[in-house]
Parts: sequence; structure tokens; C-alpha cells
Amino acid sequence: MSKFFALVMAVLLGAAAHAQEFSALARLDANKSGLTEGWRGAVTLELGLSQGVPWRMFHLDEPRRLVLDFREVDWGSTEAADLGSAQGVGAVRFGGYRPGWSRMVLDLEAPLMVQSAEMAVQDGAGAAVLTVTLEPGTAEDFAKGAGAPYDPRWDLPKPETDGVASSTKPEWAPTVVLLDPGHGGIDPGAERDGVQEKALMLSFSRELRDTLRRAGGFEVHVTRDADVFVSLEGRVALAHQLGADVFISLHADSLSQGHAQGAAVYTLSEEASDAASALLAERHNRADILSGVDLSGADDEVTDILLDLARQETEPRTEVLANLMVHGIKNATGSVNKKPRREGAFSVLKAADVPSILIELGFMSSEKDLANLLDPGWRASMAAGIRDGLQAWVIEDKANKALVRQ
Repeated sequence: MSKFFALVMAVLLGAAAHAQEFSALARLDANKSGLTEGWRGAVTLELGLSQGVPWRMFHLDEPRRLVLDFREVDWGSTEAADLGSAQGVGAVRFGGYRPGWSRMVLDLEAPLMVQSAEMAVQDGAGAAVLTVTLEPGTAEDFAKGAGAPYDPRWDLPKPETDGVASSTKPEWAPTVVLLDPGHGGIDPGAERDGVQEKALMLSFSRELRDTLRRAGGFEVHVTRDADVFVSLEGRVALAHQLGADVFISLHADSLSQGHAQGAAVYTLSEEASDAASALLAERHNRADILSGVDLSGADDEVTDILLDLARQETEPRTEVLANLMVHGIKNATGSVNKKPRREGAFSVLKAADVPSILIELGFMSSEKDLANLLDPGWRASMAAGIRDGLQAWVIEDKANKALVRQ
């Protein structure tokens, strides 16, 4: 057992020993928290908490990250900038990971190894300070000790992706729609002027869910109904578990280069239709890795063949869905992106047997789009457009299936 994993186990055992003393929620004291630089490149992270909580820590490679999990911490209004900076530490992110769990991730620009980690709890008051000391190491030693320990008490359950083929539904059965508000928890998505994509998409998904339910004929679910992190793999797995007829991922991204404006609908393709689509797909997929969840993507040859066979039937239905969705949105809102139909290698669209699309409602980098996204009236029009597109697709999809049976 490496020195690092011995440290991790000590952390877990220490958390278990204190678990009966700790209650659920600790508040971060930003005034007692931060990063400091030490001698010979050492870095110290201190987190002041209102009380002790169970916690664990591990590090991951490619890219290098230090991950700290808590059960659980309320980060309040604290922002990463409030914690300061230190040489060798890049971006710092924290937020909800799943209900009851919080996560902090430090992107490491150098192979900083954990030398000590301790949560000191004050007698009587119960306030605590977590102190983690990092010191420079070699890339080889860092990679050797990297990896996430699995513990069912802490980790998300592994997605069940086996159930692919579902039995034929009767004509009267409602269309099962899974709405996927992008990002969440530790992953805020795009940010501008204090507005976060994850919050916008969560609010819109609830509004869209209500719109579809009022229309009738739809059974609507969401991948998340709170500010929690859901892995891309977990989102796809949920579509299978629910027997979804259609999967719609909702986003409002931001592009630092060029000028993107207006809604666009994306479908899955390994070959991106344009450079902007390739960049967006890379950013969406990378969010899982940076949040501490590594996408394996390790399909064997037999699995690849089965997936390709499933997509032969699903892809034409998805194309029809995407085209009708563009039409519905344009009619309802009056405008869409100048190139509203795009393709990219988005991992969240890889349910081979479920027609899946990703809708960029607009781009937060555009002042006009951001104003629209914050306007309840515009969002109601967008929800109506998506509803119209879905209703048109249901009619056409049933008609096409009837022709196939003949």
C-alpha cells in the first residue's frame, strides 16, 4: 500500500471514528480558509468549518487533481477567489456532488503530493479546521498513487446500462421524456455576471416539465431536480432505467471566441459539424473528468457492434426529432442560431437506443441571449416551442413506425 493510500485509509477511519459525533451540515468559514505557499514549493490548504464532518481525500492523474469529499459542507456564498491562490494550484471548484455529499476539486499544475492531512475539532464548540499540506513530488510517484477508492457509503451507485431493448408500448401510452438540465453541483457550467448555467437550466427544466405535463400525453422526468452533480454516464443510464422515449439535454453555454447567438439543436456524431461544436463537446465531456469522475469509454468490440446496430434505427428518428425541434423553437421564439442544426461527440447523447438531442437555448456570452434566458416570458415561449417540436415528432414517429410494420 502506497504512502498516499495509507493516508487515505487513515482519513476514512478517522471519519468513521467521529461519525457519531458529527451531524449533517457544516458551514464553511471563508475567513478561516485559504491556500498558502510554504517553503520549497509546499502548499497548505486550510478549511475552517462550523463543525467536524466525515471526509475523505484522493488524487487523480491526467489531468492532475486533488479531490476532497465531505458529508457535508454548505459553501454559502464563498467563491474560489476568496480562498486565494498558490503556486502549483490552478482552478478550485466546490459544490454539491450528490444529496448529502459535497466535493472540492483542486486542479494541480504540478505533481503536488499529500504529506499530511488532519481535521482538528475543538472540544466543546465542535468547530473544526481541515489542514492539508502538499509538497512537490515526481510525476511518476504522483501517477502511481492516483486513483479513486470505491466505497458504496460515499460514491454514486454504478449506472445500470444493460437494459436496452424495451417491450413495445401500446398506442395510448404516454411518451416518456427525460429532461437533462446541464451541469449541477460542483460543475457550474458557463458563468457570467453572477449567473450560472446550472441554475438557469434547472429552473428552465422545471418550467418545461410543467409545460409538457399540461399539454398531456407526456410522462416527464428530470436527471436532477436540485443543485447536485450527476455524471454524464449516470444521465444516460437513467434514460435506460426509466425506459425513456426521448432524451433532451438543456444547456446555455458560453464561447470565448467568435460570436454565437440563438438556439441550436445538437445530435451525436463523432465528426463535429464545425469547430465550435467540437469545442463545446470537449468542454461538456471534460467536466466529468475535472469534477473527479473519469469517463472510461472502454467499449469492447462486441459492444461497439451492438451499439452501432441500435443506432441504425435510432439515428433517423433522432434526425427527425432535431429538425422538428428547430422548427418548433423558431416558430415560438421568432429566431434561432444561423446554423441551428449541429453535430458533435457529446457523451451525454450516447444512449444508442433512445433518440437524444442537446439544445443550446442560447449562449450566455451573448448579451441578447442572456437577457432572453433571464426573461420569464421568453422562457415560456421557448418551452412552448420545445413542446410543439415534441408533439410533432410523436405524431410523425408513430406514423413512421406504422409504415415499417406494414
